[in-house]
Amino acid sequence: MSVLAVEDLEKSYSGFQAVKGVSFSLQAGEMLALIGPNGAGKSTCFNMINGQVPPSAGRIHIFGRDVTGMAARDVWRLGVGRTFQIAATFASMTVAENVQAALLSYHGRWAALRWAARYYAGEAHDLLDLVGMAAQSDRSCGELAYGDVKRLELAVALANDPKLLLMDEPAAGMAPQERAALMALVSRTARERAIGVLFTEHDMDAVFGHADRILVLNRGMLIAEGPPAVVRANAEVQDVYLGAGSLFGAAH
Repeated sequence: MSVLAVEDLEKSYSGFQAVKGVSFSLQAGEMLALIGPNGAGKSTCFNMINGQVPPSAGRIHIFGRDVTGMAARDVWRLGVGRTFQIAATFASMTVAENVQAALLSYHGRWAALRWAARYYAGEAHDLLDLVGMAAQSDRSCGELAYGDVKRLELAVALANDPKLLLMDEPAAGMAPQERAALMALVSRTARERAIGVLFTEHDMDAVFGHADRILVLNRGMLIAEGPPAVVRANAEVQDVYLGAGSLFGAAH
């Protein structure tokens, strides 16, 4: 069974159709990239899948369940993680406390948030160790370099033991070596934990280096889908990216 199946998804705003009849599926352990020029509809697709905005038409199935129009908090509780283009943390809390807060929410214990440091310390340590942040567990998040904030965000996203992970530009703002290390970590974690990962990314090295399949959106429509080599050779995709240079010059 697919962890995610999207059928004829559409979204319109005051007569403007941002997403037009998009359909695709994602399997457990698969890395699926969603790319396209600015304004192609990538973020709108993410926000519909995540429950932040309702679709105008179409259906969304997660783990075989119809979640179309379901609120974001309820989608999250099904086992769906999410990271954002601009990572954010509770800056006044420690690295470990940020993960513990996510674990408290997952276990339905928000009332204990002010005492977050007392709960789920072992689980938080395991998640921080997974992303290479265990040694910084006692640091204030306000002191972290941005690359470390991105890794912490991944640990927080894994706190609800997701089987579907939605990542909006996971490597944005990171140095090249940090980007490569983070994407390798995500890819390895997806396979080890059988997590289906849908990600958007402008860094084509990350896309072509780690995606099992690639979806290409342009003006709200899906224009190409397939393995990286097939997408790279697609004439319509080449036309869309003509002049951008990044799609065909960065990855090998």
